[in-house]
Amino acid sequence: MARTPRITNQQILEAARQVFLQQGFGASTLEIAQQAGISEASIFKRFSTKEKLFLAAMGIPEKPPWVNELESLCGKGNFKENLINICFQIMEFYREVLPRVMMLRSRGNPITELEGKEPKPMQEVKVLTAFLEHEINQGRLRPCNAKTVAHILLGSMMNYVFLEQISSQVTIPTIELPLNSGDSTTEVSPFVHSLVDIVWQGIAPSQD
Repeated sequence: MARTPRITNQQILEAARQVFLQQGFGASTLEIAQQAGISEASIFKRFSTKEKLFLAAMGIPEKPPWVNELESLCGKGNFKENLINICFQIMEFYREVLPRVMMLRSRGNPITELEGKEPKPMQEVKVLTAFLEHEINQGRLRPCNAKTVAHILLGSMMNYVFLEQISSQVTIPTIELPLNSGDSTTEVSPFVHSLVDIVWQGIAPSQD
């Protein structure tokens, strides 16, 4: 007897993406299963929760890559250079994710609460706030309201990317900055460099 063709994860995600784009996060997993040609139980064998299925289908990582970078840079290297590179990574993350969120909203399907959790932008504010507070405690930053600084940085970059998306701008200028190794360089948006320069005036450690 011939085997029933196996439905791949990618096929499930493609079906889920179509349904989520039409109906938003409130879409039925049963309808997604029917679209993919499998049982609803089969979906949850591969994606343990509806939230995980939604994030995977929309190409939104559960944990932004820049969060891992924060963990590796905590208390190390030149903090201002670290902050510039982190902000650039955050901007790249928003450039990847924001168009998908905007597509959902353009179809009248805003992302509602995922499994009752705090909205992801607020989770990201908390993560960046904790990083900044650690640097303050290490004396690498002037004592300040870390949460406000996190809001300024994340909000500014999200707004910048949003304006990119709704403008006719095709190419975004970049400049090269040295990495902590001293020899290698990375391309960074002049906006990121200017933003950190401005914020740095209020958070740079005192030179006592």
